[in-house]
Amino acid sequence: MKIPDIQNQSDSRNIVIDKVGVKGLRYPIVVEDRINKTQHTVAELDIYVELPHYLRGTHMSRFVEILHHYHQEALIGNLENFLNELKDSLQAEAAYININFPYFISKKAPISHISSILSYDCEFSASLKEEYDLLIGVRVPVTSLCPCSKEISAEGAHNQRSIISIKARYQEFVWLEELIEIAESSASCEIYSLLKRVDEKYVTEKAYNNPKFVEDIVREVTLKLEQDDRITGFLVESENAESIHSHNAYALISRLHK
Repeated sequence: MKIPDIQNQSDSRNIVIDKVGVKGLRYPIVVEDRINKTQHTVAELDIYVELPHYLRGTHMSRFVEILHHYHQEALIGNLENFLNELKDSLQAEAAYININFPYFISKKAPISHISSILSYDCEFSASLKEEYDLLIGVRVPVTSLCPCSKEISAEGAHNQRSIISIKARYQEFVWLEELIEIAESSASCEIYSLLKRVDEKYVTEKAYNNPKFVEDIVREVTLKLEQDDRITGFLVESENAESIHSHNAYALISRLHK
């Protein structure tokens, strides 16, 4: 008995679907680690193709099937090959993959020098149409202290945890750690997983003496990225979870156009 292939039926509506595929697929990956050479982590993958106007549907199982071809290899180093295979198998003009994963770095507290592990949300976003394109990204938690609050208050100033997001396109290799360091150095103070009292005093005073608006943060990150000849395009965002408002403060600068 031949099982019908419903997805492969023709479609007469003449509408291309920009992206169709699978989302939220959890998968083990290996990424390059500046200190330890490699790091094993678990990613959440979104994988899509462009669906031609003449096909009713795509073959969802092939996304996972093709992904498994790269299970024993370094998927991150073979993203272009993976997308090429996806395009060929699914008769697609374009293919996409977004890989989001936690990346762990050991950090020493600033005064006590006690080590602890901090997690950063990172991503690789690759596409293949006429050309292959890859963006790497980091989301970095930091502290920001409000310059206005410090200026107008007789005592203290409000601060908050902020998230700095950087997405970068490069022509020579860039470490995730480098983008994280750029973000942390552009905030009022970086954060740590473990602080003793002497460390807490240090980070509190450092933030107080280094107030930053979200506008200051994205501009400082931009200046640092523009000075790096390896980076050919980027997008930077800063979002403050305001401690005295019910809304967040936000700023964005994009240099992603080719």
